[in-house]
Amino acid sequence: MSVVVRYLGHSAFALEHEGVSVLIDPFLTGNPKAAARAQDIAASAILVTHGHGDHLGDTVAIARRTGAPVAAIVELAGELSAALGEGHPVHDPNLGGTIDFDWGWARWVPAWHTSTTPSGTISTPAGIVVSIGGRTIYHVGDTALFSDLALPGRRDRLDLALVPIGGHYTMDRFDAVVACELIGAPQVVPIHYNTFPPIETDAQAFAADVQGTGKASVTVLEPGGILELR
Repeated sequence: MSVVVRYLGHSAFALEHEGVSVLIDPFLTGNPKAAARAQDIAASAILVTHGHGDHLGDTVAIARRTGAPVAAIVELAGELSAALGEGHPVHDPNLGGTIDFDWGWARWVPAWHTSTTPSGTISTPAGIVVSIGGRTIYHVGDTALFSDLALPGRRDRLDLALVPIGGHYTMDRFDAVVACELIGAPQVVPIHYNTFPPIETDAQAFAADVQGTGKASVTVLEPGGILELR
């Protein structure tokens, strides 16, 4: 069976396989590029890279409605646990930590960025490597270019990387080309661009530059678009 990677806009995704829907960074309310409404979307689990509002997004509202377990770096998980209340499953890994689920696993890995929630909780930003349906997807999170982006692919064979290209708050599309070479995934989807004026960029030019290296293919998804991993 295939894994459907559904782009929800900005850095938000749903990874879908055999009735499971794993959300990553579900920033939908207030997202001008959102491809779904928080009150409509299904969730079997919610994974969060860091605490900025454009990534934490609707995590609490969706988790309350669906009962989905939530996982985030320990300090951020503490805030989420307090918001969701006793009894709601919240996992609290730190960098390098892996959480097992009945559908697969997720591991939090370093990203060079900052992370403070709208409520003021400071935590460490991360990328997330997710295994679902026999496929491994690396959501790079918000990050600058740095050499350790090469390390997740040395442990696991990556099928897809979700890579920020917008610049200003993350690496730009030129640094992202180098990042793709380091990451080593055969397929790439650009994220975190064109949502707001400071992060406007040319995703097609990025795709051409990456494909010009011969190291990866790039699929530029519009919000709501899907990529099927077979």
